[in-house]
Amino acid sequence: MSKLLSQVVKMTPGVLGLLCLVGQNAIASPKTDFETANPETINPTEALGVLRNRPQLDNPVNRTAKQQFNSSASQVTSVSELQDVSPTDWAYEALRSLVERYGCIVGYPDRTFRGNRATSRWEFAAGLNACLNTIERLLQENVAVLREDIEKLKRLAQEFEAELVALGARVTNLENRVAYLEDHQFSTTTKLKGRVLFTVSSASGERALDSRELDTFNQDLQNGRYTDARRRIDDNATFGYRVRLNLDTSFNGKDRLTTRLQAGSLINYNNPTGTNMARLSHDANTNSDLNIDNLFYRFPIGNFTGYVGGDSLDIDDIFDVGNPFGASSDTGALSRFMRYDPLTMRGEEGIGAAFAYKFSDMFTVRGLYLTPDNEGSDPALGSGLFNGNFSAGGQVGFYPTDNLSFNAQFVHTYYKSDDVNITESTGSSLASDPFLGAPTIRDSYGANGNWRINDTFNLTGFVGYALARAQGDDENGVSRRGFGSDTWSWMASLNVIDVFKEGSVFTIGGGALTHTQRVDAITGDLQVPDQDTPYIIEAQYKYPLSKNILLTPGFYVVLQPEGNNDNNSIWVGALRTTFKF
Repeated sequence: MSKLLSQVVKMTPGVLGLLCLVGQNAIASPKTDFETANPETINPTEALGVLRNRPQLDNPVNRTAKQQFNSSASQVTSVSELQDVSPTDWAYEALRSLVERYGCIVGYPDRTFRGNRATSRWEFAAGLNACLNTIERLLQENVAVLREDIEKLKRLAQEFEAELVALGARVTNLENRVAYLEDHQFSTTTKLKGRVLFTVSSASGERALDSRELDTFNQDLQNGRYTDARRRIDDNATFGYRVRLNLDTSFNGKDRLTTRLQAGSLINYNNPTGTNMARLSHDANTNSDLNIDNLFYRFPIGNFTGYVGGDSLDIDDIFDVGNPFGASSDTGALSRFMRYDPLTMRGEEGIGAAFAYKFSDMFTVRGLYLTPDNEGSDPALGSGLFNGNFSAGGQVGFYPTDNLSFNAQFVHTYYKSDDVNITESTGSSLASDPFLGAPTIRDSYGANGNWRINDTFNLTGFVGYALARAQGDDENGVSRRGFGSDTWSWMASLNVIDVFKEGSVFTIGGGALTHTQRVDAITGDLQVPDQDTPYIIEAQYKYPLSKNILLTPGFYVVLQPEGNNDNNSIWVGALRTTFKF
């Protein structure tokens, strides 16, 4: 048998390309987490009838094949892309469908097998063996497999049994392995992913006061009264954690039910610093109680994708935020503001519905209607889905090339009295509530873009504008109806990829924190526009200690916090460690 195998290798160089499929680099992952999951799936034990008796390529042949390839050979996941493969019979179509679904074909960098002829039965058998290996790996990872694919594999294995055996195959006993998986599996339709963050951080500088506090503070000084409102920040280092457990479930192979559980003890720096501008991107304090932090269902129908949110469905879960290296609170920016535009990517959100429609590879349209968790499920007067706070908006995405993207969005938000937060806890106190608690409408307009310049550099940024309009009386009973304010924000950052180590990212960026430039007020009001523009500068370095552990040291500084000239800069330094599993 080994003699026959040696002759085959000498006669058909193309077989080497397919033989490398059984190597470590040859088995590609499924296209998405759930494209291989289906309620009409086969139990691992049922799959044993196909896999237990099928042969696998022997290791010596596999090593010979690997020697013929450069390690940078690109993967091809479509049989139709392999230029010298001819669709001559049912077997081609059957294998093509398996390759399309599970991505188990590898070719030379030029996407050929360098034969200029139809695929031989030997090469076809090697490709079939690679798909068998892929199915086995999926079963080992507790991923369900379509019953129809098992039937295809069974028929193909019978058709090419002689070739598989002639290629130096060996029978692997899978019965014990499959039985073990069946006894210890969590779920055939649900995947569990976890993120654990540990952060050491410290803030320094002087506590910030907004314009109203400053006026009171100055009056106290003039009247000879002492106040401790202005003081140095206690720059004690703190240690906190955040745990997120994500349960992703699929019912038909392409949909997804996301359930996220969260617990944490990470400090909110608004309290010690006096401003939301100093907040960490990943702060969370649940007193170590485990809560449902995210619950929504996503389902595709052709080019249409629908969303239904039951708890904490956020705008950034639907809209493209345009910041691939900074958006994630697990691995992205250290500051809350630098993740994405707070005026169009944050709002009243939690329960509701949304959609995305992909017209082509270049254009996608998205829309949403969301209400807060505590209101969407409350039938009381002034609450519910349509009578309380809400956000409604849309986004148009333009993707002219693979490395360039632009998005433009509009969000209309309504805030009830005494529940106004226009900047969504990212900007000055005045910009957040310019009309002293009066019910307010916020119309937000924004744009973001991302340019992957090359393999090393990536440039991203956003700009946002909001027109806020008062709708009634303020906290003192004074009518503010018709009053308006203008609020702005912008950000730009540069990412440098693979600095000193593959997978690392150095990021430096900055922008104008959310602030107001116009506020309509009554004569004598303390409601005046922010006296100056607050800025933020951030630098960080993400360093992968391993595939599952990421270390991110960095800092950010808030200049002119709360948007006035009377506050000194606030510095925040952090060391975040991310564990992924």
